[in-house]
Amino acid sequence: MGQKLIEMKGINKGYKLGEEMVPVLKDVEFEVEKGEFVAILGPSGSGKSTLMNILGCMDTADSGTYFLNGEAIHEMPENRLNEIRNREIGFIFQNYQLIPTYNIMQNIIMPLLVRGMTSAEAEEKCRKTIELLGISHRLKHKPNELSGGQKQRVSIARALVGEPAILLADEPTGALDSSSGKDVLKLFEQLHGMGNTIVMITHDLNVAKHAQRIVHIIDGQLYTNTLPD
Repeated sequence: MGQKLIEMKGINKGYKLGEEMVPVLKDVEFEVEKGEFVAILGPSGSGKSTLMNILGCMDTADSGTYFLNGEAIHEMPENRLNEIRNREIGFIFQNYQLIPTYNIMQNIIMPLLVRGMTSAEAEEKCRKTIELLGISHRLKHKPNELSGGQKQRVSIARALVGEPAILLADEPTGALDSSSGKDVLKLFEQLHGMGNTIVMITHDLNVAKHAQRIVHIIDGQLYTNTLPD
C-alpha cells in the first residue's frame, strides 16, 4: 500500500432549490495514493463538477470527512483552505483560466507570487517546467497569441510550478481539437511517469482510458469497479 494523498469518507453535498434540498453527492468514498493517475468519469449532471470543487477546496461538503495529504480539510476555516489550494493543488481547467493582460511568464509564476516569492525567484524556479512543456519561445506572448494546445501547456506549467501534492484537471482536453488533445494526454502520461499525482475529471471514456484507474460517478455516487444496471 502506498501513501494516501486523498481520503474521503461519507461525503454528502446538496443545494437548495426553492424549499427543497436537492442531493448532488451521496455518501462518496474516494481514495487516491501518491503517484496515482485517476480519472473520474461521468456524464453531465452526474455530480463530477461538485466533487471536483470539494477535492480542490473550492467548496465544502455538507457532511463527511476529507483528508488531503494528511490534513483534515473538513475542519478548516476558509482562510486556511485558500492556503491549501495554493500550496497543495495545481489546477488545470478546460478553458485555461489565463489572465489575458499578462504575458505567458507572468501567468505561469502567479501561484509563486501569491506565496510571496519575488518575480526573479519565481522565474528561476519555473525554468525547468517551462522547458519540459516546450513553451520557452512563447514567454513574452499574451494568451490570445497562442493556440489552444499551447494555452493548455501554459495552464499545466502554472499548475506544476508550485510543486503541488496533486494535479487536478477538469476536462483538460474539452476545448481542444483531437490532435492537441492527444498531445496534452501524452503530456499527462509523461508527468505521471515522473511521479506526479493526477486526478482528471472527464465525461469522455477515451480520455479517461489514459489514466491508470477509472472511477465512475453516476447520480452523485461513485462506482470503482462495477456500474449500476
